[in-house]
Amino acid sequence: MTDDRIAPRPEVWATPPEQHGALDYAELERAGLGPEQVLDFSVNSNPYGPSPLVRQALAWTPLDRYPDREALALRRALSAQQGVALDHILVGNGTAELIWLLAMAFVRPGDRALVVGPTFGEYARAVTLMGGCVARWTARPEQDFAVETTALRRMGQRTGPRIVFLCNPNNPTGVVVPSSQIHEWAAAQPRTLFVIDEAYYQFVPGFRTAADSRRSNLVVLRSMTKDYALAGLRLGYALGTRAVIRALARVRPPWSVNALAQAAGVVALGDREHLQDSMRKLRRDRETLRAGLVALGLHPAPSVTHYFLLPVGNGLVFRRALMNKGILVRDCASFGLPGHVRIATRTPEENARLLEGVREAGK
Repeated sequence: MTDDRIAPRPEVWATPPEQHGALDYAELERAGLGPEQVLDFSVNSNPYGPSPLVRQALAWTPLDRYPDREALALRRALSAQQGVALDHILVGNGTAELIWLLAMAFVRPGDRALVVGPTFGEYARAVTLMGGCVARWTARPEQDFAVETTALRRMGQRTGPRIVFLCNPNNPTGVVVPSSQIHEWAAAQPRTLFVIDEAYYQFVPGFRTAADSRRSNLVVLRSMTKDYALAGLRLGYALGTRAVIRALARVRPPWSVNALAQAAGVVALGDREHLQDSMRKLRRDRETLRAGLVALGLHPAPSVTHYFLLPVGNGLVFRRALMNKGILVRDCASFGLPGHVRIATRTPEENARLLEGVREAGK
């Protein structure tokens, strides 16, 4: 019998968990596979791995001391790289933690949030768990998932959201909204907090960041797990005004960013050559992979990033067929796109194995 006196808030059970990419270790166990036996195309990370300097930094990091709760060394490195004052930067346990902190700090019960989709599910989930209401504007496949900024601004003016979430470049579509349009939208709604998730910005040559704006109602999120290949350590940061950053710091759990992640972040930022070399290779590899899929009769959706949507009829069936060959792609049903999968470019040898798996699955 359930004791109502200790029942959780109703939002806890009313908000289902989100499906994400990456290896599901319970699924692998049921299939009799180890992680090393699966090629993972379901995550949008840098397949060339972290800087070689990262492993050295991890070996030198003491494990018997608490980490710096303010991540000062990493914030100083980010401040120098981004040209942003130290008190305008907050480091988090991946951008997922930062999204939750934003909802905790700024979303009140009954507040409305506007989410631009199809996109990462944690925006809506974090809002809903805080008792907020989610309105969605969703781009359409027949328009190559282009964001209709005029329609979006009108919807924002009509709904008057407390907070807006825009992933840019977007996951899973790989579409970019120009920073000038984001700034215009934020200027038109000064009482709305605009959260621009730029987790994949370094995968796009010539990308113009929304962080160029100093607007008080705009905060930019960045992930270091994708471009710097630090997914196992979890690392991200927020760029915003002093007031927004202070609010996030007030609701952040203590020591949420461990010492290994902080040390890895500092040296990864310093090895610019490794990052640039990885990005150059990925741009080349992406074009080869897309051409290979087209040669097989498939039609990848346009994308400016190294990942893209692929219409396959039934994403779940397609995923299972490749999983049987030790290849994992992202079934996009959780994005509201059951006929698509998302594929992220990997190394040339791994991409060739994917193409062979797709060819065999189609026979």
